[in-house]
Amino acid sequence: MIEEKAPGKLYIAGEYAVIEPGNSAILVAVDRFLRVRLEPAEELGSLASSQYGRLPVRWRRSGDELVLDREENPFDYVLSAISVTEKYAREHGRSLGIYHLTIDSQLDDFSGRKYGLGSSGAVTVATIKVLARFYDLTLSPLTLFKLAALAQIDIQPNGSCGDLAASAYGGWIAYTAFDRDWARRERAGRSVSAMVELDWPHLEVRPLRAPFDLRLIIGWTGAPASTPALVAMVQARKQRRETHYEEFLAGAKACLASMIDAFDTGSTARIQHQVRVYRKLLHALGQGAETGIETPALDLLCAEAERFGGAAKTSGAGGGDCGIALFDDSVDLTPLFEAWTRGGILPLTLQVFEETRHPR
Repeated sequence: MIEEKAPGKLYIAGEYAVIEPGNSAILVAVDRFLRVRLEPAEELGSLASSQYGRLPVRWRRSGDELVLDREENPFDYVLSAISVTEKYAREHGRSLGIYHLTIDSQLDDFSGRKYGLGSSGAVTVATIKVLARFYDLTLSPLTLFKLAALAQIDIQPNGSCGDLAASAYGGWIAYTAFDRDWARRERAGRSVSAMVELDWPHLEVRPLRAPFDLRLIIGWTGAPASTPALVAMVQARKQRRETHYEEFLAGAKACLASMIDAFDTGSTARIQHQVRVYRKLLHALGQGAETGIETPALDLLCAEAERFGGAAKTSGAGGGDCGIALFDDSVDLTPLFEAWTRGGILPLTLQVFEETRHPR
């Protein structure tokens, strides 16, 4: 049996702006994981997930393609990851096999409600990692990211792929979005291997080092949100004069540049300041696009964190899910956790996850 895992992610800043090629976001990988186990099989393979009950979906091969025993299944991201990785494997001379895949996720609560930690990105990355081991493929973090991005761009056309970068690299990262339209055009006439070897326009994934005194705190509102739906609403309204979309992008670009510089210089206070700046940018964008990015619960989460000395904002598309707060580690957070709990906000005991790299 082979097992691989991918971490969940949280956005620190850059939401909505990073949808546009050339714009950046800062994300962090956290220590809750989605795990994929692979067991070799003979004639029939299967896909099973703890998220969708334990009853597996059976599959067989027709040439190089997977044929499922039923038309409806919840494994679109998994199947896309399999397709891309196996094309890459075939291009590297590997014979394709049969296997059982079992998926277990810590990215939801016990009742199945999502925390907003990027389960679709994590399952894509973890599936590619486990298949790479099965087919004896060595993948750099960049190659892993590119394979995952090729698997995801057709399924989630509005996605920035920032979640994939966080899951592939781990730790704190600055991610600059590539041109997804270019990628779709190019892949039509190129092999997967050729696509991986290309320089992708605008793409940059850069690990960041957090200041030693920076402490990341996460609160969950208890209300799941649909990132694709919220992003689609903003995208549909970005041409309206009231949305001030170009002004938002210009402000976001300046804010992210300043925040990345603050990471480079180790200034927690400057990072906190830019978090507050980005919260204001998101608030203005939500008002202009008539989209509920910061809900009352998220507003309460942020207000209480600010009251106790933190800098806080929504994480991700908003509309529910999580908020983040950044503190100097000298601050006693007990009063904050008590205030959040009284307000129905659940503090999540998450830590930053740094991927361990072994020399090859």
